[in-house]
Amino acid sequence: MTTAIAVPTRRTRRRRTLGLNREALLLVIPALIPIAIFSVLPLARGIYLGFTDAHAGLNVSTSANGLANYRELLHDSLFWNSFKVGLVWAVTVTALQFCLGLGLALLLNEQLRLRWLARTLALIPWAMPPVVVGLMWKLIYHPNAGILNAAIAKLGGAGDTDWLTNFSTALPAVIVVGVWAGMPQTTVTLLAGLQSVPGELHEAAAVDGAGSWQRFRHITLPSLAPMIMAITTLDFIWNFNAFGLVYVLTAGGPGGRTQLPMLFAYQEGFGYGNFGYAAALGNVMVLIIAGLMVLVLRRRLQEAS
Repeated sequence: MTTAIAVPTRRTRRRRTLGLNREALLLVIPALIPIAIFSVLPLARGIYLGFTDAHAGLNVSTSANGLANYRELLHDSLFWNSFKVGLVWAVTVTALQFCLGLGLALLLNEQLRLRWLARTLALIPWAMPPVVVGLMWKLIYHPNAGILNAAIAKLGGAGDTDWLTNFSTALPAVIVVGVWAGMPQTTVTLLAGLQSVPGELHEAAAVDGAGSWQRFRHITLPSLAPMIMAITTLDFIWNFNAFGLVYVLTAGGPGGRTQLPMLFAYQEGFGYGNFGYAAALGNVMVLIIAGLMVLVLRRRLQEAS
């Protein structure tokens, strides 16, 4: 007696190659529905509006205008100013968050007394909503009642600077708040990476005469390299798309000195009612971020191969 052996069809072989099966897809569908409703549909709506002249006001209109919004963006000096401010903000905040976060993570990784308390205090900014952080720092920067000017006056300075409305101090003041608010996340991530580095490597290097800096350079940094790449990329994306914190502090002022791209898009959409133009700006930002992510993923895949 012979037993018939079922030969898998091309479709079945392709499903097996992709690791798909009907039961798994049925289990995933409930999770895909809210993603489609709250992520895919708004994104598709935004892409569509970017090719229209949708605006609110006395003459409500939504008609297709092709690439007119994107041509206008190319010649909009306010957009390029917000793009430049966004780059300065994102690069500076990301770099400072990484450097300070790495230093704090190295410190918290040591066997300190009351280390648990130090770790808890380091996480406090992370637990606060951006609106609360913004309001708290507005009080600190207040020209008359803020503790920063009071401390400067105690040290013999003028102590009358309006930090958030002065053209030369507004962006640095906002950057300080951004670093303070985002540094705990970088610290916690790097601290987790430090604790995954085998202690035997450091002990063996110390026996061979390697100093602290040599162990950090040749053992710690190479071990953290993939994590550093991931956290700095994500921090840059989050910072470039920042909105709430800067909106509460300065709303983009004074004179556009702190106007990030998302603030510019918000102002165009909900301030002037130019929804089509604001959507086009959002689409350009999505393309920039997507391009950056593709570059990072390609590099990670090349390193993995």
